[in-house]
Amino acid sequence: MSLGNSPEDERPFEGDREEDRLSIGRALQQARIAAGLTVDDVSTATRVRLPIVHAIEADDFGPCGGDVYARGHIRTLARAVHLDPAPLLARFDADHGGRPAPTPAAPLFEAERIRPERRGPNWTAAMVAAIVVVVAFVGFTAFKGGGDGSGANTQVADGTKPSTSATASPTPKNDKPEVPKPDTSDSAIAAAPQDKVTVQVSAADGKSWISAKDHSGRLLFDGLLKQGESKTFQDNEKVNLVLGDAGAIQLYVNGKKIDDDWQPGAVERLTYTKGDPQVG
Repeated sequence: MSLGNSPEDERPFEGDREEDRLSIGRALQQARIAAGLTVDDVSTATRVRLPIVHAIEADDFGPCGGDVYARGHIRTLARAVHLDPAPLLARFDADHGGRPAPTPAAPLFEAERIRPERRGPNWTAAMVAAIVVVVAFVGFTAFKGGGDGSGANTQVADGTKPSTSATASPTPKNDKPEVPKPDTSDSAIAAAPQDKVTVQVSAADGKSWISAKDHSGRLLFDGLLKQGESKTFQDNEKVNLVLGDAGAIQLYVNGKKIDDDWQPGAVERLTYTKGDPQVG
C-alpha cells in the first residue's frame, strides 16, 4: 500500500501494524494532515520554530538542541495534532538510549548545600570572638568603675573650683572690647610710621564709594565702603583719594583727624603727604 498526500492514503495509519511501522516524524505528519493543519498552523499554535517542525517531521532531531528539548517538542507537537504523545516518547527513548536521567539536580543541590557548611565555622568563630570581647569589656568596665569611685568624687569637687573661675573670667573679656573701641582708630593712626603717609578712611555716617592711589598712580582700592567699615592706606610719598560721598567719611591722616565740614553727597579729591595734612 502506498502513502500519498490524500487523507484516504493516510487512513491505514489507524491500524496497529501501520502505526508500528511509522516513525515519530511520519506519525506527527500524518496526524497533522488528518487534522487539516499546515506546518505554519502547528508552528504558530505551539511556538515551535518552523524549521524545527520540518526537521522533526523528517525524523531529524538535531536542531532541537538535545534529547530533553526534543522530547518536549515531540510532546507539544503531538498535543497540537490531537495525538497521544506517550507512545512517541517511548519510541524516542528506545531509539536514543532511554529517557535521560535527571542527574544534574543532585550535583547542584550538593554544591549549594556544601557552600554554607564551609562558611558556617567562620561565622561561628566570629560570634564566639565577639562574645568574648563583650564579656571582657563588661568585666573591665565594672572593675574600673568600682575602683575609681572616690576619684570621681574628687574630680567633681575639684571641678567646682575652676567652674567658678570660668564663670568669672568672661566678665573682663566683655569689658575689654568696650574700652578699646574708641581707642583703636587713634592708637592705630598714632602708631603710623613717620617716614610714610598713613591715611585711614572710615564710613562713619553712611556708605560711600572711595578710590585710593599711591604716588605712582597705582590703584590701592576702588569700591564701596559700607557704614562702619574702614580702610587704611600707606605710601612712601603721598596718597591720592577720591570720596564719592565725603559727608559720610571720617579721615585720619598721619595720626591726626581731619575736621573738614564736608556736605553729604559731595565728591572730594584729596592728596596727603608725609607732612601736615593738606588738601590738594
